[in-house]
Amino acid sequence: MRKIPPGVGPKHPQVVVLVGATGDLSRRKLLPGLFHLSRAGFIPGCRIIGVSLDDLDADGFRALAREALDQFGTRRAGDADWATFAGDLDYVPLSAGAAALGAAVARAERSLGGETRRIHYLSVPPNAALSAVRLLGEAGLVAQSRVIMEKPFGTDLASAVSLNDQLHAVFSEDQIFRIDHFLGKEPAQNILAFRFANGLFEPIWNRNFIDHVQIDVPETLGLGRRSAFYEATGAYRDMVVTHLFQILAFMAMEAPTSLEPVPISEEKNKVFRSMLPIDPKDVVRGQYTGYRAEAGVDPESDVETFIALKCAIDNWRWAGVPFFLRTGKRLAEGQRIISIAFREPPKSMFPVGSGVGAQGPDHLTFDLADAAKMSLSFYGKRPGPGMRLDKQSLQFSMNDTGLIGDVLEAYERLILDAMRGDHTLFTTAEGIERLWQVSTPLLEAPPPVRLYEPGSWGPKSIHQLVAPHAWRLPFERAWRAPALPVGG
Repeated sequence: MRKIPPGVGPKHPQVVVLVGATGDLSRRKLLPGLFHLSRAGFIPGCRIIGVSLDDLDADGFRALAREALDQFGTRRAGDADWATFAGDLDYVPLSAGAAALGAAVARAERSLGGETRRIHYLSVPPNAALSAVRLLGEAGLVAQSRVIMEKPFGTDLASAVSLNDQLHAVFSEDQIFRIDHFLGKEPAQNILAFRFANGLFEPIWNRNFIDHVQIDVPETLGLGRRSAFYEATGAYRDMVVTHLFQILAFMAMEAPTSLEPVPISEEKNKVFRSMLPIDPKDVVRGQYTGYRAEAGVDPESDVETFIALKCAIDNWRWAGVPFFLRTGKRLAEGQRIISIAFREPPKSMFPVGSGVGAQGPDHLTFDLADAAKMSLSFYGKRPGPGMRLDKQSLQFSMNDTGLIGDVLEAYERLILDAMRGDHTLFTTAEGIERLWQVSTPLLEAPPPVRLYEPGSWGPKSIHQLVAPHAWRLPFERAWRAPALPVGG
């Protein structure tokens, strides 16, 4: 078993109550992630109790878990490791009620011996979250426990306030972990290291040097089996409030007094307090052609499958700097980037036709895919006579370090943090409610949806939204392929 650095994992064995244990997220991410955390030694001991509507027994749940590991796991489950993990699994159907769940948790805690902690992961739709919370309360499973909530956290300000009030009737705020898997990704955390550990960039991270910022998360995927969910949420509620605004806070926040949960959450919340309300005139909503013909979709639906918007942070550091956000389904590429455009020199001494400025401003780009990449673009002289300039770039990839195998997947990292009681990468009730507050003008008067073709970059009007700038995607050049090892 690998040696885990001290402080990385929880001190006590964990009993995990996985509500929604037979669902898509559980099979794709949670069960494979818990298998890795448990078998790699990150958790000193673990029992997992699956809970769902499906009428299974423990052996049926084990068969489902084995299939999930084989189909979606990124690490091979050897026979010995699987046998140990299978022995850690139990199952209680929802129909069995709170008493049966409480008894299963008690058995798990006795089998672990000594002092244990409980972690409840609610992998359920938002409309089922509160009933799951009440079930945990009735089962007497609130003490010594933490609860992980999946997004979205409400659908507007009133529903978010109501949800938080009802959650707080059972769990205290310090027990609640509202998950955003984007913040669990290694590249998102690398933004903090990049900004606050380097004297080269910290002094220029403000309105004096940065012209505008883009956060761009296009997806090539369609809805799959999520049409009912999407009809009730749309791209803005699904992606912007819960993911893109959180990434924006990491990019824009002031330096925290320490890398501790409370100081970091406070600096993120200061960003949210400084955001101006979203003006519907600064928003483009789109819907891909053919969406209304999909199963479960209203034939006259005006739900957006695409959203692009401009927002502003009205504080000393960012006054006057526009932030452009874009995400959507069935687009030309699947990417997750933050692109920071620097101001151009106030005057050019280069001759007409030299190429300076022809490919836009210098950019610093973060790729938020699991294998972190960064790129800094700049103008440099083309070799040869005369003064001709070309766009060059410095690029870094996590693959270059040889440490890519140490990267935890986002859900693994966040589950581990919740077990340790570390709120650093989770969102707070105050932050969520403030984001719904700034969203109110858009939710009350959304602009009409505009059609776009699958495989495109969205409605044509996105270019007027970002003008006089241009969207960073599609890139003018591809990321360089990872360097081959010596002798490769």
